[in-house]
Amino acid sequence: MPESKPGSVVLIAGATGYVGRRLTRRLLESDGFAVRLLVRNRLKVQVSIADRVAIREGSTFDQAVLIEALTGVDTAFYLIHSMGAEEDYQDLDRQSAENFREACIAAGVGRIIYLGGLGLKESASKHLLSRIETGEILSAKPDKIQTIWLRAGVIIGSGSASFEIIRNLTQKLPVMITPRWVRTRTQAISIEDVLSYLEGAALLEQPDNLVVDIGAEPLSFQEMMQQTAEVMHLRRFLLPVPVLSPRLSSYWLILFTPIPYRLASSLVEGLKSETLLQNDHARQFFPLIEPLSFRDSVRQAMHELEQHQVVSRWCDSSSEKACDVKDFDDPAGAILRDIRIVEFQNNEQPEAVFQSACALGGSNGWFRYNFLWRLRGLMDKLIGGYGLNRGRRQGEDLRIGDAVDFWKVADIKEGKRLLLYAQMKLPGKAWLEFDIQPDQLVQTAHFIPRGLLGRLYWYCVMPLHHFVFSDLARTVVRLSQKKSNRRQPESLTG
Repeated sequence: MPESKPGSVVLIAGATGYVGRRLTRRLLESDGFAVRLLVRNRLKVQVSIADRVAIREGSTFDQAVLIEALTGVDTAFYLIHSMGAEEDYQDLDRQSAENFREACIAAGVGRIIYLGGLGLKESASKHLLSRIETGEILSAKPDKIQTIWLRAGVIIGSGSASFEIIRNLTQKLPVMITPRWVRTRTQAISIEDVLSYLEGAALLEQPDNLVVDIGAEPLSFQEMMQQTAEVMHLRRFLLPVPVLSPRLSSYWLILFTPIPYRLASSLVEGLKSETLLQNDHARQFFPLIEPLSFRDSVRQAMHELEQHQVVSRWCDSSSEKACDVKDFDDPAGAILRDIRIVEFQNNEQPEAVFQSACALGGSNGWFRYNFLWRLRGLMDKLIGGYGLNRGRRQGEDLRIGDAVDFWKVADIKEGKRLLLYAQMKLPGKAWLEFDIQPDQLVQTAHFIPRGLLGRLYWYCVMPLHHFVFSDLARTVVRLSQKKSNRRQPESLTG
């Protein structure tokens, strides 16, 4: 794509994450920017916008790639963080931020815009402290590059981790026993307002470093759940208790929400201290942006869900290695396989069979043995995995990098192939592949065991595979007959 507009070339690092996907769309819609994306896997960029952006493939840990990607860029957005990562994520965050800052300086970038979190360094949780340190590192050389550091609390939008927690708890629990941390105050903000501030920061005429705290009215987590219930026209009762440890609270969250344990524990830990605005710079430097109230933010997010307009979800991108699907898109090394072949006998159309496979999971379910899938998902949740209730972004549409319950879309070829990589806790690596041929569906479960335990696991679950995978393949083909006549999927749990 052309990048000839002077002063308007922007690069987005973290472009396939929750905020990054939406910011990319916002900047393209504004028609005032030439947009460049830094991604680990170019195939995760949406097909609908791929020809409108310049894509650079690489990571913040490759300095040469970084400098090449940033050359000619006026403003660089840094939307990378390691929520839910391994234990050394703080060191990785520091190194990533320092690499990015130095590459920006070397490439002549004029401004870095960073989205971090609210909070005071003295009382911040481990995760929030890492976000604060990232901002400090990016801002450390004001004589060489300017940094605008936006700080937000809870982000409310369809698919955001915080909103999914609040929505699921409110929907599923008429009576909630609430621990002490739900009374901690924060200042939530709509994802649309976050995007407005990010776009405004790229246009702001301000020569010096700037920290801008953004958010709506102060509310406790309990008040947010109560207001969400009102928006959803539900009556909910919250019963406070004096003690409930963060560990128990995290298990409570993973049972009723799509969030895995590691992410839940980071969020709960962050709610132990207040995260309120520490400055009035948002109103001072962005007077035209009036943040939505919490209720209106929830209404907007619910509308997107109801209209199937979820652009991004919290699990689109992650520091988990398995989320970088580029390295997990080929099961050729698998040594154990379960292959199911279903011949087409009623003039089934390959494209319709492909659509049927793409509709698996989420509220659509997993056919006759859905209860076994749910049981496996519950077991996965309890040992720290994603579980089955992570769901999916939309009911039928898929793209590379999308989550489908405890799977991740590793490869997709329209009308021909769907490859799902397993993100459940396993003693090995697993894939589920749908190969749609002109006259048959070849469904293959691939597995690379890790040691003796991996082999024992595979042979222990083989009897269940006999029922589950044979039913899965047959029903995908059978339901494709209906999809030949109508696009909208029915519930598949029956």
